[in-house]
Amino acid sequence: MKKLMFLLIVTSMLFVVPAAIAYEQGDFEVTLGGSGSSDDNLDGTVFNIEAGLGYFITQNFEAVWRQGVSYADIPGDDNWNASTRLSFDYNFDLGNWYPYLGVNIGYLYGDTVEEQFIAGPEGGAKFFVNDTTFIIAGLEYQFLFEDTNDADDNFDDGRFVYLLGIGFTF
Repeated sequence: MKKLMFLLIVTSMLFVVPAAIAYEQGDFEVTLGGSGSSDDNLDGTVFNIEAGLGYFITQNFEAVWRQGVSYADIPGDDNWNASTRLSFDYNFDLGNWYPYLGVNIGYLYGDTVEEQFIAGPEGGAKFFVNDTTFIIAGLEYQFLFEDTNDADDNFDDGRFVYLLGIGFTF
């Protein structure tokens, strides 16, 4: 079923009428993605939200503030975790497609994680469905550290953060 849904989404993107998209210096964009799950009694609910606000410093170079929040309401307890990051991305103009590569740095905090700094590379792609709306898919690799001495040692022990969402430019 997952493969069928993926194929339908990808196929539908092929039939979208191309729009004349181009970022300009000073443009903003906002992104939102999320996921969640519950059992059949709506107990054990977990959800994740990822939001971002980007500003184009130049036509292709973007600074992005990202906020991720996860919440788990499990019987007998509830927990939340979050991360706040600042990213710097280079966006490649390929018509409706805007692949991007960059780096991020931020802080991880919450009930079930050791509070510490995070940093790492990131990449993804934006696909514009019209002049102002796009679908975004991204991947971050985050390594965790408490101070700069830990950064080199912890690079190999990182984690991946995935994003699938929608975005708007203004």
